[in-house]
Amino acid sequence: MGFASLLPLPAGADPLDDAFAQLAEPSGEGWRIAESDILRDWSRSGSAAMDLLLQRGEAALDRGDLPTAIGHLSALTDHAPDFAAGFQARAAALAMSGQFGPALSDLQRTLVLEPRHFAALTQLGAMLEEMGDPDRALDAYRASLAIHPHQQEAIDAVARLERQRLGTDI
Repeated sequence: MGFASLLPLPAGADPLDDAFAQLAEPSGEGWRIAESDILRDWSRSGSAAMDLLLQRGEAALDRGDLPTAIGHLSALTDHAPDFAAGFQARAAALAMSGQFGPALSDLQRTLVLEPRHFAALTQLGAMLEEMGDPDRALDAYRASLAIHPHQQEAIDAVARLERQRLGTDI
C-alpha cells in the first residue's frame, strides 16, 4: 500500500474514478481489471448482513428461484435503500418474472444511486428491447457503452438494433 492511498480523498472524489477511466480505454487489457474492481466495489454494501442478502438473492436468481430471489432482494432494498446493487439485482429478478414496471422502477433507482452503472444500463436496454421499444433500447445500450465500451452484450445489441433500423436484419 503506497503512501498516497493513506491520504484522505478530496471532497467529492470517488475512489472508482480511476477504474472508470481505465474501463473506458479503447485498447489494452487494463479494462478487465477495472471492471472487476468496479463490480467488486458495487457488491459491497458496507454491511455483512446486507451483503449476505445480496448473495442469497443472486444465488436464488441463478437457480431460477424467482420468488426467493425477489424476497431476499426486496428485504435488501428495504433495509439498504442506498445500495444500488440491491435494486439492480432485484430488477433482474422482477424482469425475469415478467414484472417490467417494477423492474424499470428498480433500474431507475439504481441509476439515481450510481449513474455510471453500466450493467443496469445494459439491462435497461435488454428490457426495453423485449418490451418492443428499440429506439430507447438503443439509447440505453449506447449510454452503457459510453461508460464501458467492452461489453459484448451491448456491442451485439447495438449492431443488431442498427441492422433492424436499416431493414437489414439477417
